[in-house]
Amino acid sequence: MSSEPNKKFMTQIKNFFLNNEKYAINHNISLYDLVTYLNYNESLLVLEYNQIIFDKTNWKSTFIKNLDEIEIVTIVGGG
Repeated sequence: MSSEPNKKFMTQIKNFFLNNEKYAINHNISLYDLVTYLNYNESLLVLEYNQIIFDKTNWKSTFIKNLDEIEIVTIVGGG
């Protein structure tokens, strides 16, 4: 029996930055999952992904990678 760890079960931690704060995750998460988890109203925000304003149509198919930089800016109305 090999003493080498089974890579199939190893979890790779991904570090990313959200609004300049560092976070770590150990599973695949899409930008849509992140926005939903944080309970943002997706119709009232702008999401910047690695310094590019990212269209909502790509959120579900784009997964966070190690050292990604994400900025979420909410739009607030008032009078």
